[in-house]
Amino acid sequence: MMKFTAIIEKTEDGWFVGQVEEMPAAISQGKTIDELKINLIDALRLLLEVNRENTEKEYRGRAVIREELSLA
Repeated sequence: MMKFTAIIEKTEDGWFVGQVEEMPAAISQGKTIDELKINLIDALRLLLEVNRENTEKEYRGRAVIREELSLA
């Protein structure tokens, strides 16, 4: 299982904003830290999905080898 690090700041209006340190494009906000963490996980999943779809389009029709990788 791969773990990620959330960088969290509290804004002047009381919201929590953050991003995933290992994937800086995964950014979100929440009224609480727990809500922010849930939203960051959703943002990370969406980012990975979009990246996968974009890469699949780039390699479509080409003879490639796809191998699954796991991080423990």
